[in-house]
Amino acid sequence: MTGFYVGAYATAPVTQSWNPEVQTAYFNGLKAIPGVRGLEHPFTGALHGQDDAWFLANVDPSWDFVFTGIPGVMGRLGEDASFGIASSAEAGRQAALAFYQQARQAILKLNRHLGRQAVKVMMLHTAPRPADGVYPDMAALVASLEEMQTWDWDGAALVIEHCDTQIEGQAPSKGFLTIESEIAAIAEVNRKTGSEIGLCINWGRSALETRSVDGPVQHIEAARAAGLLKGLMFSGVSGAESPYGSWQDTHMPPAGEASTGAFEPCSMLSEAEFRRCVEAADPQALDYMGIKIGVRPESLDTAERLAYIESALNMLQRAVG
Repeated sequence: MTGFYVGAYATAPVTQSWNPEVQTAYFNGLKAIPGVRGLEHPFTGALHGQDDAWFLANVDPSWDFVFTGIPGVMGRLGEDASFGIASSAEAGRQAALAFYQQARQAILKLNRHLGRQAVKVMMLHTAPRPADGVYPDMAALVASLEEMQTWDWDGAALVIEHCDTQIEGQAPSKGFLTIESEIAAIAEVNRKTGSEIGLCINWGRSALETRSVDGPVQHIEAARAAGLLKGLMFSGVSGAESPYGSWQDTHMPPAGEASTGAFEPCSMLSEAEFRRCVEAADPQALDYMGIKIGVRPESLDTAERLAYIESALNMLQRAVG
């Protein structure tokens, strides 16, 4: 595997309003970091949340991309609790399919601009969470995947990124389908249609679900045993009280020695856990791997934010060897 993906949107400088000069400086900094293969790019309804033309002008032409729908999914869930490709409510399922059709158009736009199939993956999420009489349903997910795999994705593979599911006695962050149901649904669709839909494990979301550093390893092993593991993304999490929140999906940076980089001491994601998960996943068998981190406080400047990204990437590179 050559290079890693960065969920750079989660680390981007915070300004009161869209400031293209600040964001351009940030992108230029990303381009200078060794080992960046490309971006995990957020889809919220358009190619870029503020300015498609700015985005096309500022991406590195050599970058590849993994699209993630989770920011758009969460925004729509805030307006419609039934929204999601695994929704037990048909209207919510159809709304989610329409959302991913928009994502498909954004992928085509970016690929045409770059003159190649630069978008390698479209990450899907098995919303909704149980609420107001709706719930995530495996049969609904199967129906959605069967339809979506017939669409022209211009070279982008469909991959479900597992999010935390609802566990009795603990408040969920996402509360989507269980990994067992996701694996079963994907396996059924692949078997029936000959498609190659896969799974991605996000370290922080699996640790959040299981309240344990063992959870990501267990999820990696389950996805790999089913022959579905395609991606591995690293975000941290912690049960400690901190500016990142306790058991919150805020993409906490990893823990490490302050003398060797920019880290978050209370994070459960350590270099040892990077290494353990990389070994469990077999990196040479993966299609993609990377990091997505948020930083606190929001007042951190561009250089400080880039330092967190570079520190996490260095940790991942050492784990891969």
